[in-house]
Parts: sequence; C-alpha cells; structure tokens
Amino acid sequence: MTKTAFLRPRSALLAEPLESLGGLLREWLPRQRWFAGKDRPVTDLGVLSMTELSPDCLHLLVHAAHGTVPVPDGAPPAGDCYQLLLAVRRHPAPRLGRAMIGRVQEGPLTGLTVYDALYDPRSAHVLLDRLRHPGAAGPLRFECDPAQPVPAGLAPRLLDAEQSNSSLVYGDAYILKVFRRIQPGVNPDLEVPGALVRQGCRRVPAPVAWYRTTHPLQATLGVLQPFLPGASDGWTLALHALATGDDFTTEAHELGRATAEVHLALASAFPPAAPGENGRTAAAMTERLNVAAHCVPALRPYVPGLRTAFAALATCDAGPPAQRIHGDLHLGQVLRAGREWFVIDFEGEPSRPLAERVSPHSPVRDIAGMLRSFDYAARQRRPWRPQWARRCREAYCAGYAAHAGWDPRKKHGLLRAYETDRAVYEVLYEARHRPDWLPVPMAAIERLAVRGD
Repeated sequence: MTKTAFLRPRSALLAEPLESLGGLLREWLPRQRWFAGKDRPVTDLGVLSMTELSPDCLHLLVHAAHGTVPVPDGAPPAGDCYQLLLAVRRHPAPRLGRAMIGRVQEGPLTGLTVYDALYDPRSAHVLLDRLRHPGAAGPLRFECDPAQPVPAGLAPRLLDAEQSNSSLVYGDAYILKVFRRIQPGVNPDLEVPGALVRQGCRRVPAPVAWYRTTHPLQATLGVLQPFLPGASDGWTLALHALATGDDFTTEAHELGRATAEVHLALASAFPPAAPGENGRTAAAMTERLNVAAHCVPALRPYVPGLRTAFAALATCDAGPPAQRIHGDLHLGQVLRAGREWFVIDFEGEPSRPLAERVSPHSPVRDIAGMLRSFDYAARQRRPWRPQWARRCREAYCAGYAAHAGWDPRKKHGLLRAYETDRAVYEVLYEARHRPDWLPVPMAAIERLAVRGD
C-alpha cells in the first residue's frame, strides 16, 4: 500500500470537507487558547480553502460565525477566519495524544484520525521544507530571503507558552510563528521587522522566510525568524528578580532605552500621522470602555472616573507625533540575550482590526503597556510589592528619556489616558480568558478612576 492509499480521492475530499471535519472542529475550536469566540457559540463553520501540503498534512482556512444576526447583502459574513494545519492518520498515534482532534465518523475521511499538525514532527518538517523551497501550493505562497538560507533537517518543537498564535522552534536556530486568527493584509509581524532591519535597527530578529494566502483573501499566514538560544523573556526575568529579591531597575532602564531605539527607527521607516490624532484616540478609547463595561459588570462603577482620563486628551500636552508603534508592548514581548534587549511580536493586539493595529499611535501607548506589565509582575508575589513596580517604572521611563530626548513622565495626561485604556483592555481580556487574573487590572482601574494617578 502506498503512503497515500488511506486517503480518499482528493476531489472528494475537497468537495465537501465539512462532511468529515465539521462536527470535530465545532467541538475542538472553542477549546483552543487562540480561538477568539470562546464566549459565543459557533453557529456556522465553513471551509474557505483546503490545501494538501503532503499526503497526510492538510492546510485549512476556516470561517467560524457567531450568532444569527443577518448581514447586509454583499457584506462579509460576521465571524473570524482561522488557519488550521491538520495531520491525518490511518491509525491512532499515541505520541500525538494531546494533539488529537478526533476520529472522523462520516464523509470522505471516515475512519481516519485527525490531529493538530503543529504537534507532529513529520508535518512540522513538511512546513519547514516548503519555506526552504519558495513556491506555490494551491492558494498558498511560500517565500524567503535568498540571502539567509535555512538548513534542512532541523528538529521541530512546539512552544507551550500561552499566546494567541502558535510557534514552532526548529533546531534552536529559527522560530516560526503560525498566525491563527487571519485578517486580510500584510501582518505587521512580517512588515515591521523587515522595515526596522532596513533602518539598521538591531533590536529585532529579521524575517528569514514567510508564507501567505492569495485566496479567498490576501493575508500573511506565518513568519520564520532567527531564534535567540539562551534568551529569556522579560516576564520570566522580572518574576525571577521578584522571587530572589533582586533589583530590576538596571534591566528596566536598558529596556526603556531599547524601546526608544525601536520607536525612533519606526518613525524613520513609516510615514508620519496626520494632525489631530488625540481627538480620534479619545473617542476610540471611550468606545472601548463602553464595550468593556457592557461585558464586565465589575467595571461599570468606575466608568465616570475613567472617562475623565480620556476627556483630558483634548486639553493635555499633545506629546510626540503619532507614528507606527509596537502596539502590544509588555514584558512578554521582549527578550534579553546576553546584555541586549530585543523586541519581538509586532503583530499588535490580535483582537483588534488590522487597520487599527497598523495605524499611527502615540508612542506613549507602548510605554503605558510596559508600565502596566511591571505592575502585573509585581502582583504575582504575595505580599504585593508596589515599590518594586514603582522603581521599575521610573527606571524604564528614565532609560527611554535618555535616548528619545523626551520624558514620558512629563506627559502626565497622555500617560494616564493610555494606561487607563490598557487597563480597560486587560479587564476585558482577563474576564474572557483568565477570570482568576481579573483582580490585577481591576486594582489599576480603581487607582486610575478614583485618584487619577
């Protein structure tokens, strides 16, 4: 029997894929960390494209719809597009037990067992080989930087860290980020690092290879970059410092300087924003607050106080011009290798529309995200050590000011507004994904709403 003999004819498989996979995916998708619709039932599931990468590895783009609200004629269906890679086996594979999606009971794949292919070394090798040899597979396009050849035979391992995408490390030399929730356009995690490297910024790993889809939408699907072996993320380092009683201000100061370097490079790489950004920003912040308060009752008593932070944007110091920024900067988005800080994950907040994530914003938004992260880290220890977070905040802002030429601490109105907006985002995120963590941002909400600090 040939390797492909257990699969049904490809024409039958592609004709009605949901006949085999629909029921399994409806049950499996909501359990995934990266699935955005956990709080809403999947009312409709459709396969947008299916591509055979190898005889036992399938690539899918699926559309998951939520609710029954009709959409206008010609408008795109409500819901989200997700990228799936599925390993298909004739016999169950015990070593892939945790990755099993289920055994197919009907349709073209009846009797076969389906797994999340990113846990399967054989499928992971297929994906890397595609990236090493540029070309097309159905609507998929695999591309690379010819000046940075990738060797063959690198052992893959899937990172288990909580994140909104999936990451494969190959031979401790490269890391492939596979985007799960797909939006049309070039993903910032491909666009921005490439632009920064061209500016001579050494704070980011350069893209080596990537792949995208051309149908039914134009979108980036994954990016391969150098892996920094031995590097530790800022969150891990901060928690270690808290656990051992070590000071973290030197690291925070250098991290502030690295952030300023990246911001200056971004300002050079991308066109500046039009004037009047603060007014549009205040309106968007207020709308996000209203949505979050509707979803999280605990937030509602603080809404009037929080609105004052956004209203103050109209009269406070406008600060530095709006520009391209990281968009979701925190301790988990930075790596320290040796004595150097590197900034990663330029995708922005995946829950927000791509157009918003690539639009210019004040660099204070990134700064506020990092300051909130110091507070998150400090609250992981009992008793809480507010002085540790305060010292880190001061050191980070001082490091930023030393390189950027302006001091975030002197932009009080801007900083309060952006910290408030970040805390509101955190409340909604934790309520949906990690309810046990909700008290952390709620403590900041109380501080920002009542005292206006």
